[in-house]
Amino acid sequence: MTIKIEIEVDEAGIGQRLDQYLSGRPEVLAENLSRTRIQALIEAGQILLDGKPAAQAKTKLRAGQAIAVQVPEAAPAEPKGEEIPLNIVFEDEFLVILDKPAGLVVHPGAGHETGTLVNALIAHCGDSLSGIGGVKRPGIVHRLDKDTSGLLVVAKTDAAHQKLSKLFADHGRKLSLTREYLALVWGAPDRQAGTIDAPLGRHNLQREKMAVVPEERGREAITHWRLLEKFGADRDDKPVASLIACQLETGRTHQIRVHFAHTGHPLLGDRVYGGGFKTKAQQLPELAQQALKALNRQALHARALGFDHPVTREELLFESEPPKDFTTLVEALRAG
Repeated sequence: MTIKIEIEVDEAGIGQRLDQYLSGRPEVLAENLSRTRIQALIEAGQILLDGKPAAQAKTKLRAGQAIAVQVPEAAPAEPKGEEIPLNIVFEDEFLVILDKPAGLVVHPGAGHETGTLVNALIAHCGDSLSGIGGVKRPGIVHRLDKDTSGLLVVAKTDAAHQKLSKLFADHGRKLSLTREYLALVWGAPDRQAGTIDAPLGRHNLQREKMAVVPEERGREAITHWRLLEKFGADRDDKPVASLIACQLETGRTHQIRVHFAHTGHPLLGDRVYGGGFKTKAQQLPELAQQALKALNRQALHARALGFDHPVTREELLFESEPPKDFTTLVEALRAG
């Protein structure tokens, strides 16, 4: 069913951009239409100005002009819903926060057309999903690698998606956002805490990998860390591994994994960025070697996620205990 909204431009709208004016109108806000969605409707010819399709979002308005907004019913999501178990830690009409298991891909893509978190959320949320960008789909504002476990927030409405996207783009600099990870790394930093500030971009030769690159070629990437625990000793009597807590100031692809590999402390189990440390596993006690083999992935877990709710403004903070494969490895390392 198409929703129709008719508005006559008042004095407050004189000289305003069409998209800006509409995004502040109560009739439009009531339909949860974000400014991005309004711009998409303008491009699709669904917003009329004095009976004719509006030419551009930046069109300046005059008093008395008639605006007609036509909002088609949201189209079904292209990915199909699949009944995949989810560990939901919070859900309301605007968003859902879940504890993602390792091994679950977030978004459909080449080689992963089905069996993803998006497929699971489409089935779980059903009709509670509104049209994000005109399509009934969950709004992914940040991702976890397939083999990283932990907390993830997903928008269910267009308005929540827009506000959460701004929040994660800000990375907690001006807005309230907490993201903390636990990582097991080879060796140990020589300080108790620090910051890795190194731009990231695509690897020159292996395009599926990220790498630290010159500033002009990369995007800003900042990871704050603190040392929680050291384990064992290698042949040089240095810690063989350590447990690190990381807080992200930016959220680049593979950021923690690349940053710690760059400092000489790649994550345990990371086949992509820690391949040169395979022989290091032989210095672990037998139980730890078995636990690392059973982990079969990078030792990374998104432990904490907190922010102000994009609609209700309620302070939200959630913590997730690492999964059994991660804790088993930590206990084996402690046992020496």
